[in-house]
Order: sequence, then C-alpha cells, then structure tokens
Amino acid sequence: MVRAFVAIELSDAVKEGLGRAQERLRTVGGRLNLVDPALAHITLKFLGDVEPENLERVKTALLKLRGSAYDLTLAGVSGNNLRRPRVVWFEVRDGGRTAHLAGAVEEALSPLGFERERRGFTAHVTLARVKEFDPSLPGTIAAIAGMEAGTCTIDRITLKKSTLTPQGPIYETLMEVPLGEE
Repeated sequence: MVRAFVAIELSDAVKEGLGRAQERLRTVGGRLNLVDPALAHITLKFLGDVEPENLERVKTALLKLRGSAYDLTLAGVSGNNLRRPRVVWFEVRDGGRTAHLAGAVEEALSPLGFERERRGFTAHVTLARVKEFDPSLPGTIAAIAGMEAGTCTIDRITLKKSTLTPQGPIYETLMEVPLGEE
C-alpha cells in the first residue's frame, strides 16, 4: 500500500514567503506545529492508502487530464476559524483555477473508486496546525492577514507518496503531469 495524494508544487521563492509568515507565528504562545516550507504544497486530492495496481490506474487517469499553466498568488493569512483556529493558512488567489483543477482530478479519479470530497474545495497552503490554543493567536493572524508570500506559475501537478515518520512526513514524487494547452 502506498499513502498518496495529488498536489501542486510551489516555487522556492513562494516557500520563502511562507517562512516569513511563520516567523511571525513563532511569537505566539501555545503550541503550533509549523509546516516545513520546503514541504509546502497545495493538495488537490488526498487518496489515502492505495494498492500498487490501483496506483497504476491513477497514473493513467491523471495523464489524461487537460489544462493550461496559470499563475497563482499566495496572499492573505487566515484560518479555519478566526476566533479559535485549528489550522492557519495562506489563501490562494488564482481566479478559481486551482479549484477547477481539483475538480478535474475528482472527475478523473472517482471512476476508480476514490470517494468524492463532500466539502467544497478551498485552495490554501497550510502554515501551521494549532496543537494548543493561545489567546494571542487571533491577533497575530489579524496582524499578518494582508501578508503575501508571492506568485508562481503552476505548470504541472504531481502524484506524491507520503511516508509518515516521527520527525514529520517524507514526500516522494511518483509522477508529474505537465499542464499544456487545453
């Protein structure tokens, strides 16, 4: 079994911008698990544990996807609940292109038995998971709400393997699917 997901990779410059926002979050009391900026990505679809033979079918389905490259900007730090967040993230601004791509991945993979997401897709990049809330967190998020991490061009999606370790996840790219002309 392979724990897998479909994702969009971010540029190194954007990942540096994530680190700048995280420096501000480090000043908060409580306990936050900050996502390593080097591992930051946008998850289009989490697949879970996949049998090796089904993984080959996933690859074939993803290769049939059509789309074109686009630019996205990470701007605006927010969270799932601004009064008492459990997750802090950067918002994605791209005119809905990432959501459209996530929908195309859903369409491609649902015939293979992958359950469709019940919740609507919200494109975001996780900065931190809140393990122990501190009352200073909402104010810190508000202070950096207008921050930008930068803009990058999205010209491919990736199929990733995720191995969980006590030191954090290890991601391995299993396949890249270029986004060309529609």
